[in-house]
Amino acid sequence: MIKSIIYSVALGTIVLGSGAIATPVTNPTFTAKSSHVLSDTVYMAASSIDTAAQEQSVFNQINNYRASQGLAKLTRNSAIDNQARIHSQNMANGTVPFGHTGFSERVRAIGISYRGAAENVAYNQGYSDPATKAVQGWLKSPGHLANIRGNYDKTGIGVVKNSRGEIYFTQIFLR
Repeated sequence: MIKSIIYSVALGTIVLGSGAIATPVTNPTFTAKSSHVLSDTVYMAASSIDTAAQEQSVFNQINNYRASQGLAKLTRNSAIDNQARIHSQNMANGTVPFGHTGFSERVRAIGISYRGAAENVAYNQGYSDPATKAVQGWLKSPGHLANIRGNYDKTGIGVVKNSRGEIYFTQIFLR
């Protein structure tokens, strides 16, 4: 069962999906660790974003965190990026609900053999630095942090902004 914690909504909103983890190669599954809805006050709204720059920012921040913890940096993979972007797009346009629906299929579609996989998702709106807001939320969440600190060596990131100004983030981790 996924539980949500809702705090008062101000100008900006950040929503974090549960950290999904899959380990078997032949039958990938995941378990929802936690789900959080967080928000706080924003002083400067983002009017437009460069999604490629947001993806790179997430990648850099996650690798900087991993390095600060003595963990190996991740390498970015375009096939993983592609699946992460498709999932972010599908969440942004309402094709799939916000969360990890289709995670096993996404990981198989990447076409890379793996021993473990995990996924973090988030969306936010109204922040001047949406990537940092998403990463900060993940780092404060035990399930998401476990994925970030996990024994993974490859990652892909997809960021999509919809017509309502919501920015969706998906980061997939593979080992």
